[in-house]
Amino acid sequence: MEATTADFTTIKVKTENRIATITLDHPPVNSLNKTLLADLDKALDQIAADKDVRVVVITGSGSHAFCAGADLKEFEGIGPEGAEEMLKFGQSVFNKIASLPQPVIAAVNSLTLGGGNELALSCDMRIASDRARFGQPEVWIGLLPAWGGTQRMTQLLGPAKAKELILTGQMVNAQEAYRIGLINKVVPDGEEVRAAIDIARMIIAKSAPLAVAASKRAINKAMESSSLEEGLTYERKEALKLAGSKDLVEGITAFVEKRQPEFKGE
Repeated sequence: MEATTADFTTIKVKTENRIATITLDHPPVNSLNKTLLADLDKALDQIAADKDVRVVVITGSGSHAFCAGADLKEFEGIGPEGAEEMLKFGQSVFNKIASLPQPVIAAVNSLTLGGGNELALSCDMRIASDRARFGQPEVWIGLLPAWGGTQRMTQLLGPAKAKELILTGQMVNAQEAYRIGLINKVVPDGEEVRAAIDIARMIIAKSAPLAVAASKRAINKAMESSSLEEGLTYERKEALKLAGSKDLVEGITAFVEKRQPEFKGE
């Protein structure tokens, strides 16, 4: 498939071979301001509507940071009302990443702090360079991680480890982040995007897009369900939706005929 690009002010979006790569491009440390969040919000809407895109990779430009967090200059003198608007917008954008139909893989190339770590947490998987570092240092300036950090980190790591990282603000390196389950894989510096694309290609090559989207929704639901029974009910509903799909017919037929299925997302 021919590569396509889209123009934004603070991000770059390239779509090739059914993979959309979003690159944060706000030097020197890809800090999150209103413009970048708005660009990301718009790009996510476009990607969600594009049936040709099967997987999304998010990474950062430059060698200094994947994303060093929110641009604190925009919070200076903002007041409670302005802060609430900014917090709601950031949560909305990161929720959009989490609920995107396509799997989203963060390719973390370096420093990942504050809102940048919250962005990575909203992705489905995180692949990191061996020189990446992660942290939620908001308490050092009198804030808390309010773009989903307190919630998603607790869901991912459990309350004790989430409290340790958030209350101390300490940074962890890539190896420690992998050990505690914050990231999925550590790769040599410079290989993180390639490694993320390798996973994307595995998904595209063998997995039915409707089944992938349904699986992602069901897993997300598991984090929200008040009981196992509630989660199982939702899982069953998603499976029943797939039972009437053309992709399922194609998948079973291809298995019987011992050939590679040709899924169309129908």
